[in-house]
Amino acid sequence: MLNLSRYELESNVRTYSRDYPEIFSRAQHAFVYDTQGRHYIDFFCGAGALNYGHNSPHLKRALLEYIERDGIVHSLDLYTEARQEFLKRFREMILVPRHLDYRVQFTGPTGTNAIEAALKLARKVTGRRQVVAFTNAFHGVSLGALAATALHHNRNAAGVQLDQIIRLPFDGFFDTGREIDYVRSMLTTPGSGIDTPAAILLETVQGEGGLNAASAEFIEGLFAVAREIGALVIIDEIQTGCGRTGPFFSFEHFGVVPDLVCLSKSISGFGLPMALLLIKPEYDQWKPGEHNGTFRGNNFAFVTAAAALDFWEDSSFLDLLRANVTQMRKRLDQIFDRFAFANVVRKGRGLFAGFEIGERTLATEIRIEAFRQGLMFETCGSAGSVLKFLPPLNIDTNLLDHGLDLVEQAMASVLAEPALVAVGTN
Repeated sequence: MLNLSRYELESNVRTYSRDYPEIFSRAQHAFVYDTQGRHYIDFFCGAGALNYGHNSPHLKRALLEYIERDGIVHSLDLYTEARQEFLKRFREMILVPRHLDYRVQFTGPTGTNAIEAALKLARKVTGRRQVVAFTNAFHGVSLGALAATALHHNRNAAGVQLDQIIRLPFDGFFDTGREIDYVRSMLTTPGSGIDTPAAILLETVQGEGGLNAASAEFIEGLFAVAREIGALVIIDEIQTGCGRTGPFFSFEHFGVVPDLVCLSKSISGFGLPMALLLIKPEYDQWKPGEHNGTFRGNNFAFVTAAAALDFWEDSSFLDLLRANVTQMRKRLDQIFDRFAFANVVRKGRGLFAGFEIGERTLATEIRIEAFRQGLMFETCGSAGSVLKFLPPLNIDTNLLDHGLDLVEQAMASVLAEPALVAVGTN
């Protein structure tokens, strides 16, 4: 029998297993366990795919019942009971209470599939080619989404030219607070040299780009510009959606209604692959089969996604979510105050937040030290210098506090605090 190491059969492309080299065996809610029995508080949550934690009993029960009765698993886009139940509940529990009118397109199973569908549809509807995307954006690694992605590490692997994108500065990129004026001028001035775009694509909080949170002025300005030039607005809610910033959609903070919305990651609620595109009815101009995918009908994901929507009518869940958002803000502000001497920058929004440390090596050391103490989170940003915390939305508030205690301890062990100087008289 071959005695292979855990790495010999896998490609060099893997990333997270390099950061966390343990072998993990099971997980429950906010905890992940390795084969040695050690547990870790999870502020990583599948990079945002597990907003309700691991193995939620409510979702697991719904899935097991469906499997036990031999519910259909794979169905392409055939109508199934599970599909119809999800669509009905999504409309009743999410769209109608928010006065949103969207048609739902099930794309391939990952976020980048939803982005590709949105880009293609926006170009089809407008007859234009160019799409505005922003500095530090991340939208996926299939070629259309990768063209819109700004991070060099991802773009350099393309092997082909990535084009048809107008790159403009995201809010805060110039540290002037006036990026929206630059964007408006470039998109509305005849002499700018920029062709009128089909769409403006953005994240309200840039996850992989470093937890850069757009202001209300920036978002409202973009929507005004889009209306002026006849471009669609595509909001990438793949990581910010399903409650990660507080409300179900992150764009709810701003009172705007996008033309197209991309959802994935936590929409299934259970870590099962699922992605969808929300389309204003007037822009649903696809011909049958014009955009498709073999795995656009994951019925297991439909089942858990429908069950996950129950949380959004549960007052105890909503109260806990609000309490955790408040506590997260309070504790991160306290930690920020303690380490202000190290030029730490507070970043993000809601339960999608963290710190810019300034140096990749320091951020990595803090992540490693936190893992040693029993806490998992990832780093992000173009320089890899941002600590990104994504706890379960419904984590016990005391456990959230404990996890943030471990963050603070890890930062204290890596960032040398200035010694207190005694002041007295001679």
